[in-house]
Amino acid sequence: MNRTEIIETWLNEERQPFIGWDFSYLEGRMTEGQLPWSYLHRVAELMQRSSSVVDMDTGGGEKLLSLRNHWPTKVVATEDYLPNFELAIERLSPLGVKVVKAPMSTIAPMPFADNEFDLVLNRHAAFNPSEVARVLADGGTFLTQQVHGMWAWDLQAFFYAEPQWPNSTAEKYVPMLKAAGLTIANVQEWEGNLSFTDVGAIVYYLKAVPWEVPGFTVETYLPSLFALQERLEAGDGLDFYAAKYLIEARKS
Repeated sequence: MNRTEIIETWLNEERQPFIGWDFSYLEGRMTEGQLPWSYLHRVAELMQRSSSVVDMDTGGGEKLLSLRNHWPTKVVATEDYLPNFELAIERLSPLGVKVVKAPMSTIAPMPFADNEFDLVLNRHAAFNPSEVARVLADGGTFLTQQVHGMWAWDLQAFFYAEPQWPNSTAEKYVPMLKAAGLTIANVQEWEGNLSFTDVGAIVYYLKAVPWEVPGFTVETYLPSLFALQERLEAGDGLDFYAAKYLIEARKS
């Protein structure tokens, strides 16, 4: 393809819709290394011993729906982003799930009563350790899988961007959860690669995850995109830094 055709391909990727938290459009074009744990498997185990659960920042409810056969009696989900909130309402409410519009925040109070949930789930969302401890029932569990704050820093560098939350690490949150009165049951960390087969997949990804490169558009960042294209054509691949961590904590 010539330069004009390549740009048109990227613009087409930029126009593709992104709904909920579903990256299936990039199946086979964006991959991550294998985690040494299964967040969803552990959630299913914890749901079996719980009577109530809240899924923080559920997106469009995709992960929660995949666990439907394991749901306890009371299931609540929160979401702040309006399109995802409306999608979660559409998908989850008919199944008896209460969907609450609540901000993703490290400081804001959660709109729930003290000791309300046996299980608090958080996958890749901000959280306030003190609030998590407050809404957990005695004997309850908090399970979170988080993206490390330095995720894809080397991809961001192509666009003159930097990680916005570089200190989002297990080392930061474990002491905070302990200070909130929780006991740490498990901590696991992983480092690997986030890989793309083509630059168009990166375009879609950056539009779907706007905090990685704030203000990203194809037209604004054409030089950066062509730098990535040159790297790909040189045979260097489109592999970038990836890291995640899992924390499981309990309330005595």
